[in-house]
Amino acid sequence: MAMGNDVWTWFKGDWTQANVPILGSADHATWQGTLVFDGARLMNGYAPDLMLHCERVVRSATAMGLASPYTAAEIRQIIQNGIRHFPRGVDLYLRPMMWSTEGSVGFIDADPDSTEIAIVLEALPMSTPGPFALTVSPFKRPHQDTALTEAKAACLYPNNGRILREARERGFNNALSLDLDGHVAETASTNVFFIKDGVFYTPVPNGTFLNGITRQRVIKLLGEAGHEVVEKSLTVEDFANADEIFTTGNANKVQMVTRFEDRELPTEQSLKVRQLYWDYAESKPAIR
Repeated sequence: MAMGNDVWTWFKGDWTQANVPILGSADHATWQGTLVFDGARLMNGYAPDLMLHCERVVRSATAMGLASPYTAAEIRQIIQNGIRHFPRGVDLYLRPMMWSTEGSVGFIDADPDSTEIAIVLEALPMSTPGPFALTVSPFKRPHQDTALTEAKAACLYPNNGRILREARERGFNNALSLDLDGHVAETASTNVFFIKDGVFYTPVPNGTFLNGITRQRVIKLLGEAGHEVVEKSLTVEDFANADEIFTTGNANKVQMVTRFEDRELPTEQSLKVRQLYWDYAESKPAIR
């Protein structure tokens, strides 16, 4: 599935303007789910924290038992070269991925020496602020001792998909998901923050969700701007009593929540956070 309408794929050393088939029917990843990936963004010529995303995909590969054929710096350079295939000013989704083609002697775990890599760049506009309704999912996140939660692994995303599907069936855009102890982890696709009495709160990373790169950047930017940010175990009740709620993630960076369950929410402070992130992104050298 291509998210954008203009796709370039780097595979086996070459760029092709197509949604290139990369998995064989008998490849280990096809039937054992050993694919990891990461996502970065190009926004108006800027790719904030691209190196951090490249470093994370290498870490995810290691956690999956793969051996990255390239360093993070090499992956970043391939992505930067690929960006030149697109017209200036086009927003892109930048996705490096790795997987195993062979298994070990027992077939289930990956043979690290069989690791393949592909990089997909897709034209995908950034979203603009608009109505965004959030609910609470009945489906929970696994603990780190029950799933490979330290990796950005494709095999974790079917659970995210059912969280989104169930929420949308009830008329919402996304949903908070809880860990097995009943604490809020994140939404189906983003990290999440709320604001109460001028203080910013976000779930403390506990191994049940990724400590997102955009999340970390927003925390740092808020601190530098003089705001108090509290990372702690949070409940649904905490979010229900929030003054504002916003999400952070690669696809749309900072997104305001305009409704939580049946309660309409203001977005004034959250919009300022979004602008704070945009100002940071555009303070870095453009890629071309």
